Amino acid sequence: MKILAPAGLALAAVAATVPATAQVQGGIGTANIARAILGTTALQTAYQQVNTTYAAQIETRTTKQQELATLLQPFDQNGNGQLDDAELPAVQNSPSFTQIQTLEGEIATINGQVNNARIFAVEQILAQYPTALQEVAAAQQIAVVFQPEAIQYAGEGADITPQITTSLNTKVPTVGIVPPNGYRPTRNGAQIFQEIQQTLIAAQLRQQQQAQQEQGSTQAPEGR
Repeated sequence: MKILAPAGLALAAVAATVPATAQVQGGIGTANIARAILGTTALQTAYQQVNTTYAAQIETRTTKQQELATLLQPFDQNGNGQLDDAELPAVQNSPSFTQIQTLEGEIATINGQVNNARIFAVEQILAQYPTALQEVAAAQQIAVVFQPEAIQYAGEGADITPQITTSLNTKVPTVGIVPPNGYRPTRNGAQIFQEIQQTLIAAQLRQQQQAQQEQGSTQAPEGR
């Protein structure tokens, strides 16, 4: 059983070996790999440990990002918070260009250290995902499992992601966060990590929007 790459493709418990004219014996379910791994206790604990273990590096990165933003701000002529192609030549010709490149390199190095620790944790859980998926699918007599994005409609109970998370919690109670020397993330691991990061960012944005709405409701004057 293989996890198809990229992870956004349909992931089938019985692969694509069933003829088009055959009738599938068993149910059809959906599962999101990133959400299943993100929900595990092992990954949540690992992320907390990374924040603690790499606290000094993260703080240094924040400082350097602020320095970089200060250097780049004068070149953001349209004030959109980013540098467009038309604005880049001015940066490259400026006296601070070397300092900007140095800061970007230092930030990238720190990002690599922190993200590799997180990807290393993700990969340890991802290694057990196929077994957990098969286990849940067999228990619920599900013949084919797709990523939710590949399904136009799914009835209630079709999503077996929470059950897979429960299985993963049993199989991988803890993970390490210190990659071995020479460690290089796999393509699958890096991709699932990116999907997890996107999920976390989306959740954070929703929380911020909800907080703003609640604050707006609180400050709104009462009608007479």
